[in-house]
Amino acid sequence: MKKKRVVIALGGNALGKNYEEQKEAVAKTAKVIVDLVQQDMEIIITHGNGPQVGMIQNAMDQLACTSEDYKETPLPTCVAMSQGYIGIDLQNAIKYELYSREMDVKVSTILSQVEVDKEDEAFRNPTKPIGRFLTKEEAKKNEENGIPCMEDAGRGYRIVVASPMPKRIRELQTIKTLVDAGHIVITCGGGGIPVVNDGGKLSGVSAVIDKDNVSSLLAAELDADYLIILTAVEKVAINFGKENQRWLSDLTVDEAREYIAQDQFAKGSMLPKIEAAIRFAESAEGRHTLITLLDKAADGIAGKTGTVIHK
Repeated sequence: MKKKRVVIALGGNALGKNYEEQKEAVAKTAKVIVDLVQQDMEIIITHGNGPQVGMIQNAMDQLACTSEDYKETPLPTCVAMSQGYIGIDLQNAIKYELYSREMDVKVSTILSQVEVDKEDEAFRNPTKPIGRFLTKEEAKKNEENGIPCMEDAGRGYRIVVASPMPKRIRELQTIKTLVDAGHIVITCGGGGIPVVNDGGKLSGVSAVIDKDNVSSLLAAELDADYLIILTAVEKVAINFGKENQRWLSDLTVDEAREYIAQDQFAKGSMLPKIEAAIRFAESAEGRHTLITLLDKAADGIAGKTGTVIHK
């Protein structure tokens, strides 16, 4: 029987907000992932990097301010750094969990570049929040210094950068080869390192690609059966936070688009997840996107919980 191929897009709750929290969070995450491997699934993992890339950028900027020997570090380089240190923590946590269960499964982290269109409208309208949450006063000071900020879903203010759509995952063939060889693969961290193609030369650009968008593209390119977008709620809701709030278990692509037209999903949080879910679900017959909590992933695939979006 053919194994189910599953792309899992880890949210921030699966990684923690700092180095210490990350060490604890990935141990829990590894247990969930290995549970799915034990159910005979091929697993590919993507992840966000919002707090982590912000910490790296802030640290590198501070270094540049205090030492003449260092210049500012480009955002794509910071994304690459975050891919490396998040990836190795996830990889080692998963390896240890496999070892604990006496399972011989290989785990690989692939630093990945994702090509975007340099003419993408997003570069003229930065909307992607990165880094730590700021106070209103901190955000105002950034704005005065030409650094755009925005309020993020009622949780505070954050710096924003361009969020262009992913066009091509440059390391796709390597990822495919490893998945076909039975590896658990960690890749496209933080949406991938954003690059543009200039006559065959790849150059980094100041942007952060939405990890759910690149996860949707990756899942389609790998011919996955499921895209699992893990978030802070067990199910998607309409009329969220209101007296008539209703949790959704099953959505067709058309129903999901209707709810989008009704402005049911917050632009800074659930909306991009729903849009990414739609793109994968409609990319071919039999493809499903599941949105749920980390520890509900297996139950969601079994149809017991979560929100499933399909054709």
